[in-house]
Amino acid sequence: MDLTERTLQGTRAAAAATRLAAQDIVAVVLVWVDTSGIARVKAVPLTRLEHAATWGVGVPPGLDAFLLDDSVVTGRYAGGAPVGDLRLHPDLDRLRPLAALPGWAIAPADRYAQDGTVHPLDSRALLRRETDRLSSQGWATLAAFEMEWVVSEKGQDEFTPATNGPAYGMTRISELSDYLRDLLQILDASGVQVEQIHPEYAPGQYELTVAAEDPLGAADTAVLVRETIRATSLRHGLVASFSPKTEPDSLGNGGHVHLSLWHHKAGVPSTNAMAGGDGPSGMTRPGEAFAAGILRRLPALLAIGAPSVASYLRLVPSGRAGAYSCWGPENREAALRFITGSHGEQHRAANVEVKCFDPSANPYLALAALLAAGRAGLDTHDTLPAPVTTDPALLTPTDREKADITPLPSTLEESVTAFESDPILRQSLGDAVMDTISVVRRGEITLLTNATPEQITKKTRWRH
Repeated sequence: MDLTERTLQGTRAAAAATRLAAQDIVAVVLVWVDTSGIARVKAVPLTRLEHAATWGVGVPPGLDAFLLDDSVVTGRYAGGAPVGDLRLHPDLDRLRPLAALPGWAIAPADRYAQDGTVHPLDSRALLRRETDRLSSQGWATLAAFEMEWVVSEKGQDEFTPATNGPAYGMTRISELSDYLRDLLQILDASGVQVEQIHPEYAPGQYELTVAAEDPLGAADTAVLVRETIRATSLRHGLVASFSPKTEPDSLGNGGHVHLSLWHHKAGVPSTNAMAGGDGPSGMTRPGEAFAAGILRRLPALLAIGAPSVASYLRLVPSGRAGAYSCWGPENREAALRFITGSHGEQHRAANVEVKCFDPSANPYLALAALLAAGRAGLDTHDTLPAPVTTDPALLTPTDREKADITPLPSTLEESVTAFESDPILRQSLGDAVMDTISVVRRGEITLLTNATPEQITKKTRWRH
C-alpha cells in the first residue's frame, strides 16, 4: 500500500463516515478471523475511520497462534514473543451498518505489515489470490455458507435448548417467532440476502441460507451473519452457539459450503460449468474436474474445514455430516453432495455442497483451500468416481471397498497429518499458512488430549 493508495482510502473513508454519521453510527468494528475460526476485532470511533483507512489500526501478530481458549502456541511464523505489530485496514467496499447493534458499523479488515506489505497470514488476501489464480484461467466461482446454530437460555454454562418443538416443526417458529422475525429484518437491513430459514434437526437448532456471491463476499457475509445472529440472540435473552458439537449426544452444527464453477467474461460469471454438460449428473467436464479435485483432497481439507477437536464428534457415519469420502446427487450422507436444482433452473442452481465442513472453520481459509483443490482438479482433468446413491454407512465394508468409498479422518490428528503432506495445498497456501495451521491444530489436540466428549463440548460450546 503506497502513499497514493493510502490517500485514496482516507478520502473514501471520510465520505463513508459522513454517510454513517447521518445514520447515527458512532463506532466501526474492524473484524478478521483467526486460525481457530474465531472472529477477533478492534473498533474505532467513527471520527477515526479516516485515519484507520489511511494508516491502519495496530494489532499484535501473535493472534494468529491463539487457540480456542486464548492460549498461545509458537510456530515459525506466528506466536512466540509478544513482539511486532500489524495494521488493520477496513475494506470500505464491505463497510456497512451493523443493524443488530444500533450505533455500530462493521467492516472486514485486511492485515498489513507496518511497511504496507500484505501480511502473509492474512486469510482475506489469501482468498483473493486463489480467486485471481482461477480467474487467470478463465474461471470464476460463486459460493455461499449455510449457517447452523443452536439457541440456549442465557445465564448458564450448560446448554438448555430455548425451544421444545420437534425437528423441522412449526412449533419452533411459533416459540421464537419474534426472535426469528427480528433476525430476518436485521439481516435485510445489513444487506444480507436470506434465501430461507428453518428449524433444524437438533434441539434448539436453526439453519439459514443466503444467496451465492463471489468467494470473498461469501466469506464476509458468513462472518456478518454469524455475528448478527449472536447479537440478535443476546438482545432476546438467548445465547447462540456455532460449535460443531454443543452436546455429545445430539447432532452438531454444520457449516456446509456451496460452490459452483463458472466461465466468466470480464470477471463476471456467465455460464455454470456444473450444468449443461455430458459429465456425471449433467456437469461439464471442467465442472466434474473441479468437483473431483475437491473430493480427492477432502482428508487434508478437513484440517481447515473441520478444524477443531469437537468437529470429529460431529463427523460420524449417518450423522448428516458426510463422514465418507464420496459424492452423490442430492445425497446428504455423502461428503460432497451434488445439487442439480429443479428442472428449468439447473443452469443457475447446480452446485456442489461440501457437507463435512463446520462453523469452527475460518471461512476465508476454507474457501481458499477449496479453490486450490478445485483448480488442481482442473489442471489434471480429474474425474469423479461412480456416484453413491445411498447412505454409505449402510453398505458392507466389502461393498464400500469395491466402490472405493473410504471414511474421512475420524480425528483432528488424522486430518492434520493428511494436510501436512498434501503438496498442492502447500504450493497454493504457502509455508507460513501451512505451518501456522498445523501448529494451532496440534495445539488444540494437546489442549484436549484425553478429554471426554462431555469435556470437549463443554470447553468449546461457547467459543464459536
